[in-house]
Amino acid sequence: MANIFEPILDKQKGVLKSAQWYRNAVQSIASKATRTGLMRQGKLNQRPSVGRLNMYFYDPKTKDKLPYYDIFPLVLPVDTFKGGFVGLNFHYLPYIMRFRLLQDIQRYASNTQFDSTTRINATYTTLKNIPMIKPTIKKYLWRHVRSNFLRIDADEMAIAVYLPVQQFPLKVQPFLSKCLRNHHLWRRTNLYRPWSLLSPPFSLQ
Repeated sequence: MANIFEPILDKQKGVLKSAQWYRNAVQSIASKATRTGLMRQGKLNQRPSVGRLNMYFYDPKTKDKLPYYDIFPLVLPVDTFKGGFVGLNFHYLPYIMRFRLLQDIQRYASNTQFDSTTRINATYTTLKNIPMIKPTIKKYLWRHVRSNFLRIDADEMAIAVYLPVQQFPLKVQPFLSKCLRNHHLWRRTNLYRPWSLLSPPFSLQ
């Protein structure tokens, strides 16, 4: 069964495109991009793929204390701890900033092919000085993972960061969705300042 990435990969023809190109391409398939559909059609593993992006369902342990949280993260694992792992969840950034962060971390790619053989060889230590990662750093507990992990290979990453599949609580979803589309609005709200200046790194989900 063909997955949702293949039509765009065919058009891409192995050449990395601009942010606007990926945004337009994803808009053409956005109505078909469902969380369950992605999981059903994709490459699943019981553990997150290190050096690649991963999607999965998650039920935060601390959700009663969190103002918002993502139950379908898009995560690059960067560290582990007893009982879980640390990752960059791209869904906590506006779409354009997700793409820019992806561009920043490509310097750590294991090769220049940007295909299924490519890994992002980066840890929290190597990435911590990139300002954009501060809102994205989260700790995830194995016991609260609610699905297998969907592996996103390097040639699919630019597509994945534009897919509108993040899932925040219903009471904040409309406002967050507007902020994710408009990074200027995002920066003017408390969605930006607490993450980048006040919140401790490795916040537990």
